[in-house]
Amino acid sequence: MKAPLAAPRTLLVEILAWCSGITYVVLLYVVVLNTGRELTGMRLLLAALPSVLLLPLVLRRPLPVLVLLLTVSFAAIVRADSAMAAGQGGIYGMPPAQTQAWQIASLQAVLTDLTVGRIAATRSRLTAAVAALVAFGVQIGGASYYREGSSSFLAASAFLALMMGTAWTAGYSVRERRQHTAALRARGAEQAVTAERLRIARELHDMVAHSIGVIAIQAGMGRRIIDTQPSEARKSLAAIEDTSRDTLAGLRRMLGVLREADPGDGAPLGPAPMLDDLDGLAERTRDAGVRVDIDWRGERRLLPADIELSAYRIIQEAITNVVRHSGANACRVTVDCREDDLSIEITDEGRGLSGLPGAAGYGLTGMRERAALLHGAFTAGPRAEGGFRVAARLPVPAAVR
Repeated sequence: MKAPLAAPRTLLVEILAWCSGITYVVLLYVVVLNTGRELTGMRLLLAALPSVLLLPLVLRRPLPVLVLLLTVSFAAIVRADSAMAAGQGGIYGMPPAQTQAWQIASLQAVLTDLTVGRIAATRSRLTAAVAALVAFGVQIGGASYYREGSSSFLAASAFLALMMGTAWTAGYSVRERRQHTAALRARGAEQAVTAERLRIARELHDMVAHSIGVIAIQAGMGRRIIDTQPSEARKSLAAIEDTSRDTLAGLRRMLGVLREADPGDGAPLGPAPMLDDLDGLAERTRDAGVRVDIDWRGERRLLPADIELSAYRIIQEAITNVVRHSGANACRVTVDCREDDLSIEITDEGRGLSGLPGAAGYGLTGMRERAALLHGAFTAGPRAEGGFRVAARLPVPAAVR
């Protein structure tokens, strides 16, 4: 319903803005040009008040307004110079016609400079520079009608140049600041998108890599024993089915989160894995032929969700590397819940990753990034006594200690 109304509303605002600009021109003629007295006191105020009518058009169409102002101001100066009756007293020692023209020129110069400032704030540098030069040229041309003598003309020109330069500089500064703010906002949005993409990539890698590793091992085992040990082959197929279902459920939850802008149409969301789910992870890994011994130390307590999830994913990825690359039939997971941090360690006695360069590159990178995001520490490498060791320390915020 809002879209069809937008165009007529914009057109109406545009028409009203142009009507205000035309009204200003008419009032300027009535109040200023159609009078035989000097613009002093209330009469000068009455001549200045109609300038408010130009503001809507200046905000929307500064370039046409500048053309309108330059035309009207020059015509008003010429008209005032030729139409004032002789013998009326002037001010500041100037003849009456020059007094009238000077007052009109001053008022129009202020409006012109404000318009040039608006152009400098909203248009390109070249457009703003051309507009300022043209406006200044017209102002200098008008100054010749109300300033006599070279010194008076030069003083007026310097004053007009100072006003024009100030208006252009102020408008250009506003434009630069706006562009800088927009660039910062765009960079922040780009960084947020990149961080979210990396987070999703880590989740997908940690979720899928472990499951595919278990499925591959179970499928290979089932293929080798299907003829000689049908019952064990059926167990392998059952493990493949359970692991596949768990992985699909996890992917469905993730897709549901990504589509939560339309929550009524997505899959039901489930909780993110936590350290309490390590027993289920150990059981699934045991079905793949690798025993996982979990050693809990310290006081087990509920930690922030991001720490729980990161710790679980680091342990899951480390176990996945044991299953896929180490050749070990067992590994040990140590979870130490201390007062100010959570320390986890995964060790095995296999061949490690030394013979498989890059085999777990993304996995190790993802684990290191998870620890870094929580301002923790991460190490991974072969042990002196053989095997491989993965360790991470995740600090616990003071508010939950």
